[in-house]
Amino acid sequence: MSRARFFNLVFVLLICSGLTVACTGGGDVVTFMVFGDPAELVAYEALVDAFEAGHPDIGVEMRHIPGQAEYRRRLATDFSAGAPADVMLLNYRRFATFAGQGGLQPVDTYLKQSEVLQESDFFQPTIDAFHLDDQLWCVPQNISSLVAYYNKDLFDQAGLHHPLPDWTWQEFLEAARSLTVDLDGDGTIDQYGAGISPNLFRLAPFVWQYGGQIVDDPENPTRLTLDDPAALAAFQWLVDLRGKEGVVPDSLAESARSSENRFLDGTLAIYFNSRRGVPTYRTIGDFDWDVVALPHGPSQAGILHSDGYCMASSTNDKEAAWKFIEFANSHEGQSIVARSGRTVPSLKSVAESAAFLDPDQPPASSRVYIDTIPLLGRVPIMTTWASIEETASREIERAFYGQATVPEAAEAAVGRTKAYFDEDREEVNK
Repeated sequence: MSRARFFNLVFVLLICSGLTVACTGGGDVVTFMVFGDPAELVAYEALVDAFEAGHPDIGVEMRHIPGQAEYRRRLATDFSAGAPADVMLLNYRRFATFAGQGGLQPVDTYLKQSEVLQESDFFQPTIDAFHLDDQLWCVPQNISSLVAYYNKDLFDQAGLHHPLPDWTWQEFLEAARSLTVDLDGDGTIDQYGAGISPNLFRLAPFVWQYGGQIVDDPENPTRLTLDDPAALAAFQWLVDLRGKEGVVPDSLAESARSSENRFLDGTLAIYFNSRRGVPTYRTIGDFDWDVVALPHGPSQAGILHSDGYCMASSTNDKEAAWKFIEFANSHEGQSIVARSGRTVPSLKSVAESAAFLDPDQPPASSRVYIDTIPLLGRVPIMTTWASIEETASREIERAFYGQATVPEAAEAAVGRTKAYFDEDREEVNK
């Protein structure tokens, strides 16, 4: 937001604070809540500035929350209080909770009537991921996936070939073993081969690669299926990275310094993450890095990461809020955020443009996000999925750090999430 626009907005807000009735429905200020690190904030500020330059009758008040966990708590608090932002970014795994509670405004009609956007402009998996009860609730901003970021210098120093797009679990494991090193011989690992967050969302693509499922019916799920043989095998493979192979940090090492920070300081070779880490990784100046698709097991699979611009049902001026959502998802709007490195654009035209595939900006292999779209699976769209994922992830973490066996953790995850599946089914059958 420009300085002039900022002071204009402050003036409007001050007037509105004293003239509530007059301003209600006035519709010239849209509140917009996002999360992200400083590099992401810069991108969203540029997005807001560009919107306001083209829409001088609408101001945007941005609410920025740095951390994802804090952002989720703030969303829950604001919706509970009946005072959410007019527009907010929500992941497809979480929007259904707020939609089911009546907190969101469906956007089907707006998109169909738009002269800027058409549904066919977007990669279809992202559109599908924001549907619930045959309605579209948010307009997807991005289409990322879980990928492997790797330190090219560490591979070179170890005499290893860089990972190929079709590398296997075995090739990944052999590299991770070679890259896990006690550099000073004091009995403590100084450099780890890999790092991954032990949770259900990270485990899911490996389960699919093994031919398993994480739920019994992806469209109408009634339970987790982590206790099925294929899922158990993939779960055990993930846990063995720490317990058997020791190529990822244990709980003590992870609590002392996170895997992502170890990747940033050059003491961890392969880190699994989505596209959202790229703005921060672009600050790395000490070594060269790139990205590659997930290593694959018996088959190939990835997992959809996607956030969408969503509109609160309590928004006073829905037309103004839609204009901002429409602009943010236009070619111009998505290009602004894509240049920050934060997103893999959900608009096909922007994903294929220099705004995303900039050869002068790392990672050099950004096309991997586009090439692997046909391999993406997604978690179920449910009003209670966020609670299911959180509960199951606690059990996966217990197994990963040696506090339970894989069968024990799988059984506990299945049992402790069943009530959430039942709750969602009751909601669907009302």
